[in-house]
Amino acid sequence: MSGLASGRPLAFEDLAAGQRKTFGPRVLSKEEIVAFGKDWDPQPFHVDEAAAARSPFGGLIASGWQTAALCMRLVVDGLLAQSTSMGSPGLDELKWLKPVRPGDALSVEVTILETTPSRSKPDRGSVRLSYTCTNQRAETVMTMVARVLFLRRDAAPR
Repeated sequence: MSGLASGRPLAFEDLAAGQRKTFGPRVLSKEEIVAFGKDWDPQPFHVDEAAAARSPFGGLIASGWQTAALCMRLVVDGLLAQSTSMGSPGLDELKWLKPVRPGDALSVEVTILETTPSRSKPDRGSVRLSYTCTNQRAETVMTMVARVLFLRRDAAPR
């Protein structure tokens, strides 16, 4: 993924199928899990240690939505904020494979699956990305496939 090394924003032309980049790790605390759970996903195994201990998970776990948000933050900080990203039209798939627990250190590897120039809007292209989020034991906890729109270099703000 060139572009960033040159000091210019990463544009559609800098991206090619097969490129990979890893971001993180970021440790998730018990307090963050409970706070997110209380605000956005108040199921007992996200917000109450005693109830979580009696759940099938055997302890407190992060909401899958928190895991997705944390991975997204890592990708924005490491890649998208320094690019011509125009956002995403949506996800093709999202899978939560293992629980995320307090103290887990999450990293995300992004792989470019394909790049497609827009036929109707020549100033941009679509990039299909695979996200694999792992914990400190290299266990995959979440996968996601999404499409992100990027401006072409000639259309990028300078």
